[in-house]
Amino acid sequence: MSSIQHKNYSFDEIAVDNFWEYLRIPSEQPNVNYEAFVRFLQFQAVCLDLPIQIHLSMSNKPVVVLTWVGTEPTLAAILLYNHMDVVPLREINWSNNPFGGDTDDQKTYARTSAHKKTASIQCLEAVRRLKNSGVTLKRTIHLCFAPDEELKGLEGMAGFITTNEISKLNIGFVLDSGLPSPTNEFTVFNGERCIWKIRVHCPGNAQHGLLLDCTAGDKMTRVLNKFFAFRMQQKQILKEDPNLTIGDIITINLTNIESGIQNFLVPTGFVLTFDCLIPPENVDVVLFQEAITKWCKDVGYDTWIEYAVQEPQIKPTKVDGSNKYWVAFKEAIDKLGLKMKTQIFPGYTDCRNFRLFGIPALSFTPINNTPVSLHEDGHHLTLDAFLKGIEIYYNIILSLGNVV
Repeated sequence: MSSIQHKNYSFDEIAVDNFWEYLRIPSEQPNVNYEAFVRFLQFQAVCLDLPIQIHLSMSNKPVVVLTWVGTEPTLAAILLYNHMDVVPLREINWSNNPFGGDTDDQKTYARTSAHKKTASIQCLEAVRRLKNSGVTLKRTIHLCFAPDEELKGLEGMAGFITTNEISKLNIGFVLDSGLPSPTNEFTVFNGERCIWKIRVHCPGNAQHGLLLDCTAGDKMTRVLNKFFAFRMQQKQILKEDPNLTIGDIITINLTNIESGIQNFLVPTGFVLTFDCLIPPENVDVVLFQEAITKWCKDVGYDTWIEYAVQEPQIKPTKVDGSNKYWVAFKEAIDKLGLKMKTQIFPGYTDCRNFRLFGIPALSFTPINNTPVSLHEDGHHLTLDAFLKGIEIYYNIILSLGNVV
């Protein structure tokens, strides 16, 4: 563990050292080193003088919670939420070690250095500075670090939120990390699209070496034409309306094709898997499902659909005066003189698990003027941007922690 947690070091030095150490923990799915994360967080809990709880899922994957008890602990708590894992890498595209935390001209290069891992340490360091300043908060603050968000949280928050342990945390509001903003405006996400995994089965005539009608390939082509025509329509809607973001439209992407057994045999069928994300509002999912059914019916009576995942639409968190947590969040942003905009998250996060249970949640990363790279390679962040984010979180946590 780091030895820099010492009174002779500045808070900036401690923060940067922890940032680099956290980035260097291997966290690529499916081989995440969760034990290293737990050791790191246990050490931080000691340094911050905070109790720590480690909840293990059925697969022994940890949900780690550090708790700063408020002066009025009966009030609903604030959960600062982050996840530990990242999607698989394409290391051939990295000129630096993706878990190296290498620096060059005050830039740090590492996987999610401008994304989730950064926000995790920024939250942690903001709490360190609040406690050291002698600040007291009315509400309890939980710092939560969960596994497997990139796998939809099935062995992480999606399971943990259904247990009795989550109710003991008495959560009133969740602040998750979001995405950096490529402009001067910071982005706050108050909702996200729901996931549909659609599998279209295209059976067909199959005999060796013949020019057949109604083959699986014929049907697959017609299905693809239907889905891709709709995909292009949605792209055009987004292109024509500058007020829309990708979170406001339906996206459909072909992610897998399963087919025959030999390259010289006409297959008996194809199975096409589509990843579909649907906005939480302004889309009638019943009509959308009817449209998909008709596309496949038009292709052939024996073409059929299987919904591997079909999540419900979840109402976005309110961003108006009726939500006291939003009011407190906005007051902190306004006090700092920052500009922000709200929108629907382009993908999906563990926030949907909280909103499904009626807990308001926002996703926010205090980084602007930085490209949104999502799961692309080559992430980097300047140390100035990292340290500025700690100050922003400091003010947000201070405001949220005193909501009455």
